[in-house]
Order: sequence, then C-alpha cells, then structure tokens
Amino acid sequence: MNKEIYTYLRTRPELINFIRHNPEWYRYLSRDPNRVSEIEMEAKRFYGKTISQKLEKVNQNVQMVGMLLQFAEMMKD
Repeated sequence: MNKEIYTYLRTRPELINFIRHNPEWYRYLSRDPNRVSEIEMEAKRFYGKTISQKLEKVNQNVQMVGMLLQFAEMMKD
C-alpha cells in the first residue's frame, strides 16, 4: 500500500477498522490509491453515517416516542 495512503488512514481510525472488516480494500487501495474517496463513502454506509441512514434513525426514534406516549395515555385512563 502507498505510504501516503497508509499515513492518511492512520489519521482516520474508523477507516482502518472498516478495512479490517473488509480486507478486499487493502487490494483496491494498493492497486489504485485514488479510491480513497470511495472507501470513505463505503465506510459511511458501513457505520450508518449517511444522511438517509441518520434520517431513518431519527424517524424510528420519533415513532418510538409516539408509541410510548400513546402507551402512557392508555395507562392513565
């Protein structure tokens, strides 16, 4: 792997962890170091950090709070 890429990855522990879980990326980055931006996007998907994944999580939390409020209202009566 290119020394510059390795140095960059060492500053981003989540990328190193992603590569450990997906070892094919060692090969991809060794052959084409310009795929760093691609690995960053894949790591975001892996960790659930994309905007759509965050919105989905917020939506689930709002639904959960709504259900808890309904349950609390039922218990009151």
